Amino acid sequence: MPDYQFITVWKFDHPLPQVWKEIKAMSLWPEWWSFVAKVKILKQGDANEIGAIRRITWKTALPYSLTFDSELVEEIHHRRMEGRAFGELDGVGIWNFTTIGSKTIVRYEWQVKTTKAWMNLLAPIARPIFSWNHDKVMKAGFVGLKKRLENKSKN
Repeated sequence: MPDYQFITVWKFDHPLPQVWKEIKAMSLWPEWWSFVAKVKILKQGDANEIGAIRRITWKTALPYSLTFDSELVEEIHHRRMEGRAFGELDGVGIWNFTTIGSKTIVRYEWQVKTTKAWMNLLAPIARPIFSWNHDKVMKAGFVGLKKRLENKSKN
């Protein structure tokens, strides 16, 4: 199976606790992330949600969707969240949070393998298209979260 590694950096003019809260609340992602079609809780985790498993269905900028499960496996409060993905994608996603002055910096590292046969078959020629698609999905997440944070700060 082909391996993909992506790094996305988001910068917000909002306090880290607000940004953290929105990203941690995966079940609410469809409210602000246009490419997240559905999030369903499959297993509750502990008090910090460690061990919680959610099934996420993603629309994409291309004419296909992906569904995979995500388990929160580690958390360092307001610093780091690590999730394990399995299903139509298999891998690890790590959210890192820092501040520089009044800005909150979010760095997402996504190391993943595709498990859909057609994606693996097309990977040698479609890799740049899959990377472009990932960038579009992440850009939509940034735009949606930025707007959500701005709206909440007005209220």
